[in-house]
Amino acid sequence: MLAEQRRNELLELVRLKRFASLPDLVEQLDVSESTIRRDLEYLEEQGTAKRIHGGVLYAGDSPKLPHFEQQPAHWEEKRAVARRAVELIEEGDSILLDGGSTTYEVARLLLGRRLHVVTTSLPVANLFAGNSSSDVVLIGGNVCPRTGVMHGPLANEMISALRVRKVMLSVAGINDEGFFNNNLLLVETEQAMIRAADEVIVVADSSKFGHRSLTHVCKLGEVAHLVVDDGVSEAWRKKIIAAGVDLRVGQPAESTGG
Repeated sequence: MLAEQRRNELLELVRLKRFASLPDLVEQLDVSESTIRRDLEYLEEQGTAKRIHGGVLYAGDSPKLPHFEQQPAHWEEKRAVARRAVELIEEGDSILLDGGSTTYEVARLLLGRRLHVVTTSLPVANLFAGNSSSDVVLIGGNVCPRTGVMHGPLANEMISALRVRKVMLSVAGINDEGFFNNNLLLVETEQAMIRAADEVIVVADSSKFGHRSLTHVCKLGEVAHLVVDDGVSEAWRKKIIAAGVDLRVGQPAESTGG
């Protein structure tokens, strides 16, 4: 098979499934993994595919990546948080995933796990759409065009009918009053998510500490787990633990051997 023909077939497979794993593509096209990797590298350069942990996403009709994939600030810290946060998720869990840069990185790491995933995030739902290991429910509602996250009254009503084992939220600010985000409709939806879950997990990089944002989400002690990177100060570590929250600290990749 000519390289151009093979790449066209590969791209069509990814387009139809929206997400495809590397082993699936190797099996479907009957070529080596190294060949698939080279083809994916070529397609990514063309802007028609996006390689992620676990496989590849179709990007042909949505050339703009989610805004947070274009944001290099604190990216390594977010990845450290995500690696630690996935340790809280067990096989078979039902989990409600918020939108946001850190929760998106968590979602990447959860691909291939046997889970019941509910999400308000179009980018997160797209990650799981072609993954047969997980059941996926996308919450409806008003769409934030910058982030692809659903919020508003319709989203809140749908969430109120659900019960999940865990919810994972990202926030824009953390101070002594608790957790904050910068969109009133989003915060109302996050509060509905908290009410729908047995266990609340917040993921945040250390740049969020000592700041407040537009709207208050909840108090410090109203979450079960807070996952942060190792840039968080000792004073904040003591405050979080004193509030009765399970504090988990993610280490840089070089410290974890990853």
